Amino acid sequence: QVQLVESGGGSVQPGGSLRLSCAISRTIRGTYIGWFRQAPGKEREGVACIKPRGNTGYSSSAEGRFTISQDKSKNTMYLQMNSLNVEDTAMYYCAAGGTACLSGDGYIYWGQGTQVTVSS
Repeated sequence: QVQLVESGGGSVQPGGSLRLSCAISRTIRGTYIGWFRQAPGKEREGVACIKPRGNTGYSSSAEGRFTISQDKSKNTMYLQMNSLNVEDTAMYYCAAGGTACLSGDGYIYWGQGTQVTVSS
């Protein structure tokens, strides 16, 4: 079993930044870890991932604005989000045990989520 706990969400104005954190109880070798989000009335979408070999992947909406990273010494994954806009408002989830980068169906373990609200 793997536990994931997100933190760092909040409210920010358009153009602002937030850094989300995800504490992961243990890693599973050979699998993906990633960030997903779901806005009210919309389907869950993949945002960013760290692949088994350490390289990263991003959705088109996240590319160039968001940065995913990992501190293995702290068993923590981060999502630095810059240039936020109202369309980024959503519940953000971290996930582990994935078999593909941005495909949520392939992830086994999920956190409870942290809310990000972008508004003026």
